[in-house]
This record gives sequence, structure tokens and C-alpha cells, in this order.
Amino acid sequence: MLFRFANPEYLYFLLIIPILVGWYIYTRINRKRQLKQFGDIKLLKELMPGVSNSRQIIKFSLMLLAFTLCIFIVARPQMGSKLEYVKKKGVEVMVVLDISNSMLAEDVYPNRLERAKQMLTKMLEGMNNDKVGVIVFAGRAFTQLPITSDYQSAKMFISSINTDLIGQQGTAIGSAIKMACNSFSDSEKTGKSIIIITDAENHEDDAKGAAKEAAEKGIQVNVIGIGKPEGSPIPTGGGTYKKDKAGNVVMSKLNESVGQEIAMEGNGIYVRADNSNEAMRYMQKELDKIAKDDVETKVYSEYNEQFPVLAWIAIALLLLEYFLMEKKNGLFRNFKLFD
Repeated sequence: MLFRFANPEYLYFLLIIPILVGWYIYTRINRKRQLKQFGDIKLLKELMPGVSNSRQIIKFSLMLLAFTLCIFIVARPQMGSKLEYVKKKGVEVMVVLDISNSMLAEDVYPNRLERAKQMLTKMLEGMNNDKVGVIVFAGRAFTQLPITSDYQSAKMFISSINTDLIGQQGTAIGSAIKMACNSFSDSEKTGKSIIIITDAENHEDDAKGAAKEAAEKGIQVNVIGIGKPEGSPIPTGGGTYKKDKAGNVVMSKLNESVGQEIAMEGNGIYVRADNSNEAMRYMQKELDKIAKDDVETKVYSEYNEQFPVLAWIAIALLLLEYFLMEKKNGLFRNFKLFD
């Protein structure tokens, strides 16, 4: 069953909780510091036998827990209760993203990889009934996100992508294309597209052959070249840049000719990305041209509200806090439930 919050924006109020805890700790420390000015703490405790520190802590904890539950209540937790299969018009898109170290070059802002991730997030915001998946590659390729219509999960997976995901350096575009081809559904009518985002530097396998095979299967292969042909150094941290064996700074250059050849073999288009969203606009227009068919998706059509249970618990906690006195009750002094 699917769990969700109908109003997740209210969960930001949970950030107040550490502030409240810090404020409470500060006031207790400050109060203890003030008491020390009047004399020995142990002696003062004997003069105030009715005061209970543990009760004060418990009362605060009950209030804090009730406050936390109230935040969850207004966020409206819901549980999906009815699963349906619905068919919507859309295309299937597999994004093939280069995460080799050359993608850290800063000839586009803030660097090639981060710019690519920004473009993908923008693309997801423009999708409606489409499915999308992500494959990352360097010296080898692996599936970062299987094809899905859950755009929120896709954004989360994309944001976590970095060059450390694959230790083996290289640019295995061909392997990534073949992996992407195997990730689509079996529907022959559904439009399918592979979008490769790469600087196409030092490619190691038959990327053009893989793109041609994809086109023969009815899968369009598009390429977004990211970077500049004149090249840019690759940061290695601490203000230093990657150097070759001779000690010269390595310049990573966008290989546009390779990107164009791959797109040509894949019956797709090639565009170069810059600091604008123009490349993704061209790509979106190309996706709109692909024949679309019904894409079957599992969705939850009914949700049961879960907040009433939390509301009753919060009320019980508030009542308990209200009736729990800060001072020890003389009638129950012999009972050691609270010190």
C-alpha cells in the first residue's frame, strides 16, 4: 500500500523541534546557574521537597510529542487503498548520462554534470504522462533508475548522481545505449527515445553501431553535447586541476563530431547545451514528434486519511500533560513513579 502526505509542505515545521529542544535545555541550564548563586544545589533541593525535575522534563516531552503529532496531522498522512491500472498517452524516455571525471569541467556553469542534472530536472517538470529512466556511465554503465512515471523519485535519484558512482573511468557510450534499449517496454506503438548527455570524450566502444541497432528497433537516439570544443581543465579539488604524465594540465574538450555521428545513426538530433534551456527545448520538440500510444501505469485512486488516529493520540498526550503537576503530589509522595 502506498503511503503519502497530502500536504507535505507542512513537514517543514518539524525544523522547529530542534530549536524548541535547544531552548528548553538552555533555560534549564540558565535556571540551574541562577540557583547556584543562592547556595549549594543539594541544600536547596532539601528546602524545596515538592519540586520534581523529572516531572518538568516529562511535561515538556509530552508537549513536544503532541506538537510533533499536530504537524503530521496538518500534513494529512494518507494510505492508498485502491490500486488501478490506467492508460495515458505518453512516450518512454531513457536518459543516458555521462558521469566520467571530465564532466566536472566548468566550461558550463556550475560544471558539466551539475548543468546536465539541472536540465533533466527541468525536463521532468515538463512531463505529464511520459515514463523516464536513467542510466549512468563512465568506463561501464549501470541503471540508476528503472523506467517509471514517478517523477518525484526520478528527481531524487538524479540529484544524487555524482562522478563517484562508477570508479572505472572511460566513456562507454555504446554499452549504455544497449542497456537503455533493454529498459523499454515491449509495446511497438509507444514512442521510445534515448537521450544521451555527454562530452563524448575518449569513447571506447562502438557507440555508432549501438545507436544504429537502436534505430532499427524503432528507438530514437538523441544526443546533447555538453561542454565547449575549445576545452576546459578538470578540477581535482583544492584549486588544482588534472595533469598528464608530463605535468601539463589536461584540457577536456567536447567532441561534437562523435555526438553528431551517434545522433545521425540513431535517427535523432544533436544539440549542444549551454547555460540556457535551449537544448532541452529542442529535445522536447523532438519527443513531441514521436508517435505516442497508451502507456499503462499503476496508480492509487483512493486514499484513506490516517490523521484521526494521530489526533486522538495528541489529545491524550495534552490531557496527560495538563493533569501531570510539576510539583510532587503530597497524597502520592510514597509512590516513586516520578522522582
